[in-house]
Amino acid sequence: MSKHLKRYFAPKTWKIKRKGITFVAKPSSGPHKIEVSLSLNIILRDILGYANSNREVKFILEKKNIAIDGMRRKNHQFPVGLLDVLSLNDIDEHFRVILDKKGKIGLIKTGKDDSALKLCKITGKRMVKGKVQLNLHDGKNIVVQKNIYKVGDAVLVTLGKKNEIKGNIGIDKNVLIYLTGGKHIGQIGKIQDIIGNRILYKTESGDVVETLKEYAFPIGKDKPLIKLAN
Repeated sequence: MSKHLKRYFAPKTWKIKRKGITFVAKPSSGPHKIEVSLSLNIILRDILGYANSNREVKFILEKKNIAIDGMRRKNHQFPVGLLDVLSLNDIDEHFRVILDKKGKIGLIKTGKDDSALKLCKITGKRMVKGKVQLNLHDGKNIVVQKNIYKVGDAVLVTLGKKNEIKGNIGIDKNVLIYLTGGKHIGQIGKIQDIIGNRILYKTESGDVVETLKEYAFPIGKDKPLIKLAN
């Protein structure tokens, strides 16, 4: 499989110029779909502008401490996806991956404390030696003692070598949600009602809108548990 993709045919979610260098580095296979992830190469060169070429990106990754979700990464094709945290530790800069209201993948700058935490949506569960393994949207797996979490819930986890759950939020009335798909992608709203696989939520402007439950990512109650906007 090709490691590169013609820039013109890159997913519409990628916020890159369609003219210029013919090929861009395709993200390696991973937990994130290609439509909602970018390679480290594209982020460092095309979005942040910290490099002018693939060669410079590879040099930065080899010589500097660049981490995704608290773990150092050197592969320029490493996939960076929704709500992942990019840390440039040598200059103490941290960014979180978001989807904007146009459905484009973007980065927001965040602080050191916020960059140590991440909300992860539970996409599956299974029993492992009498314990419950939570499968998360970013490929992480966390084993817990009690079966108290539901698929569709979000857990607040610490980042780094060990991921610990610091809190959770379910799909319930009056919970804030972040839309990760559909016509209203990138919006934040508050759940008003849940009807089967559909959710009615109030937007920040006060309108009541319907969406599919699968697009709703719970992020908090009174306010988001992590920073999602500049």
